[in-house]
Amino acid sequence: MSSLTMRPCGDFRTSYKQDNTIFETKTIRWVTIFTIIALCFAPLVVDGYFITLLIQISYLGIAALGLNILVGYTGQISLGHGAFFGFGAFASAWLNTSFNIPVFLCIPLAGFLTMGVGMMFGAPAARIKGLYLAIATLASQFIIEDFFARADWFSGGSSGSMAEPVSLFGFAFDTDQSFYYVALFSLVFMFIWGCNLMRSRDGRAFVAVRDHYLSAEIMGVKLNKYRLLSFGISSFYAGIGGALYAHYLGYVSAEGFTIMMSIQFLAMIIIGGLGSIKGTLMGVIFMVFLPEVLESGVGVMKMTDWGNIPMVVDGLAYIKEMAIGLVIIGFLIFEPEGLAHRWAQIKNYWKFYPFAY
Repeated sequence: MSSLTMRPCGDFRTSYKQDNTIFETKTIRWVTIFTIIALCFAPLVVDGYFITLLIQISYLGIAALGLNILVGYTGQISLGHGAFFGFGAFASAWLNTSFNIPVFLCIPLAGFLTMGVGMMFGAPAARIKGLYLAIATLASQFIIEDFFARADWFSGGSSGSMAEPVSLFGFAFDTDQSFYYVALFSLVFMFIWGCNLMRSRDGRAFVAVRDHYLSAEIMGVKLNKYRLLSFGISSFYAGIGGALYAHYLGYVSAEGFTIMMSIQFLAMIIIGGLGSIKGTLMGVIFMVFLPEVLESGVGVMKMTDWGNIPMVVDGLAYIKEMAIGLVIIGFLIFEPEGLAHRWAQIKNYWKFYPFAY
């Protein structure tokens, strides 16, 4: 009922189609459109440092949205999302170098290959839940990591794999400014697809499985089908994000896709808000900018007299890792529903139309 209070006077819904729109109000729709237009001009306004951060937000946001569909909307847990992210990166590079497939086609193909792998590991998950499911997905993380280390034909083994830049009609997106538009387009497209998915019959089935699987089964929802489908969609998003990551950096190595990356993806959706599309993006932005803010804070501390004490200097090297863990614990204790819930609470507190988005 609280969402109804945020609609301006005279905004009435007279059909299910109107009540199931992506944007709750016209204000939200226009703000979103103007934000995307403004982001298109970002390379002309901000420097390369912020463009790099925005690109990072894009490919991590796509992968994190896939995990939120699995964990937040379907109620399944996954501790192997970082491995699927890495599989998408290696798969896209392998398709391009081994079969000479254009990079802009390798990215979606890598997503489908990752989807197949995710459904293979998700098949047991259709029959287990809770701690058993967490252990099963944790096993997939280590199995895929071992595959990266041994499959020289696929990942290059310990040497890693090179990834060509994205090119289209002879134009290579080999700079941060040009690749930014590829990342932005992919982010907008995948998020719109995700929003439409959750408005569809399958999306409502995911939520039903999460909220009460027995009631969902009584209503005719096939639990095994939708649990397996959610793993496939989650892996597809991870594969797309990983492929963008690979072709942006130009090189991928197995050392970057450890269990720590899977935990970071979980932290993103927990901080942003489970079961929230916009919360996913909020969590990714928070996690991307947190190390940068901490780095600036450490630099300021080092300029002080007590910041040069050997014991303090040794501690500063670990402050970023400690801070990320403390932030996760803090959100779990004080804001378990994430930044999206806090934003909704702020809107409900002010109840003022310009802030209704």
